[in-house]
Amino acid sequence: MSIEHLNPDGMHKNPAFSQAIIVPANARILVVGGQNAVNKQGEIVGKGDTAAQTTQALDNLVTALKAAGAGLDDLIRLGIYFRADADLRAGFGAWMARAGAMKNPPTVTSIQVAGLAHPDFLIEIEATAILP
Repeated sequence: MSIEHLNPDGMHKNPAFSQAIIVPANARILVVGGQNAVNKQGEIVGKGDTAAQTTQALDNLVTALKAAGAGLDDLIRLGIYFRADADLRAGFGAWMARAGAMKNPPTVTSIQVAGLAHPDFLIEIEATAILP
């Protein structure tokens, strides 16, 4: 199975994301719902700290990926929702610390929103991966 990452000439090339990805018809797809800064005990990690909340959300994402036999390198799409008053640079910094060295990063969409499911949430991350 061959996944094709596209970063065409004439478009910005960035190590943090791919511009487009072609997925073969026979691929098994994993869809991971919105992950936020809640730990295993149901506690919010990093109240008021975008970097800490992003790190916890990414930890949760990695746990979900591992449960399906996948990892960050299998991501094809990442959606990051930031609360409007969240520190975007801190959130992206946490993402880059985890995934900045990926050979073929996923497509990434970032959106600022008025609020999330809990008033203390600053970030939520959803993802799509192709299972190996």
